[in-house]
Amino acid sequence: MQMTPDVKAAEDRPVHSKMANSKVEDEIYDKVVDLTEYAKRQRWWNRLFGKNSGPIAEKYSVATQIAIGGVSGWCAGYLFQKVGKVAATAVGGGLLLLQVANNSGYIQVDWKRVEKDVNKAKKQLKKGTDQAVPELNTFVEKSREFVKKNIVVTSGFIGGFLLGLAS
Repeated sequence: MQMTPDVKAAEDRPVHSKMANSKVEDEIYDKVVDLTEYAKRQRWWNRLFGKNSGPIAEKYSVATQIAIGGVSGWCAGYLFQKVGKVAATAVGGGLLLLQVANNSGYIQVDWKRVEKDVNKAKKQLKKGTDQAVPELNTFVEKSREFVKKNIVVTSGFIGGFLLGLAS
C-alpha cells in the first residue's frame, strides 16, 4: 500500500512517548479507513475501468443506460438485417441476370479483360492496405477508448443489435 506524504512524515518523526506513538497509529488507521470507504463508494465500472469511465456513466442510472443501448442496438440490428437482405437479393439477382443474358447471347463478356481488371484491383487493394494500417490502428484505439468510457451502454447496444438481427 502506498502512503500519503503526511503519513510518511508522521512515521519518520521520532516518537517520544507512548501517547505520541498511539496518535501516529490512529492517523495511519484513519487514512486506511478513509481509503476503504472511498473504494466502497466507487461504482463498479470505475473500479474496473478506471475513474474516467465516461460521461454517460455519470449522468444516468445503469438501467437507463442499458435501455438506451438496447433500444438503439435493436433498431440498428433490425435495419442491418433488412438492408442486408435487400442488398444480397439485388447483388445475387444482378449476377443471375447477367449470367442468363450471357448464356442467351444478349451480351458477350470478355473474360480476359475481366481477369486483368480483377488482378489490377487486387494490386491496388494490397497497396492501399499497407497505407491504411496506421489509420486503422488509430480507429481501433478510439473505439476501444469509447467502449471503456461507455461500457454499460455499449453492452446494451450489442445485446440489442443481436436481438435486432434475430427478429
